[in-house]
Amino acid sequence: MHPAVKVLVGLVMIAVGLGLFVDSISPILGTSKYIPGDWLQNFLIVLTGVIPIFLILIGLFVVWLEIDELKLERELREEEEKEKSEEKPKPEEKKEEKKE
Repeated sequence: MHPAVKVLVGLVMIAVGLGLFVDSISPILGTSKYIPGDWLQNFLIVLTGVIPIFLILIGLFVVWLEIDELKLERELREEEEKEKSEEKPKPEEKKEEKKE
């Protein structure tokens, strides 16, 4: 699907959503048996129910990222220490090099 069509569909969805909220604030369309009642109140109820779940999920995501970052830092530090220890020749090797 072309991006312009997707933008158009998105704008239509935004307009319909805003229209439903405006209608629940000041009824323009009147009451309809096909479109049930107070959209804004229903939205607020769902929002208050979803906020704790999102906070828990975002918190878990942050903890997971930070634990992973700590593990990577520890592994990097261990690799750097290993490389430093391999680069330094042992004292016995230095003596042998001087004798030759």
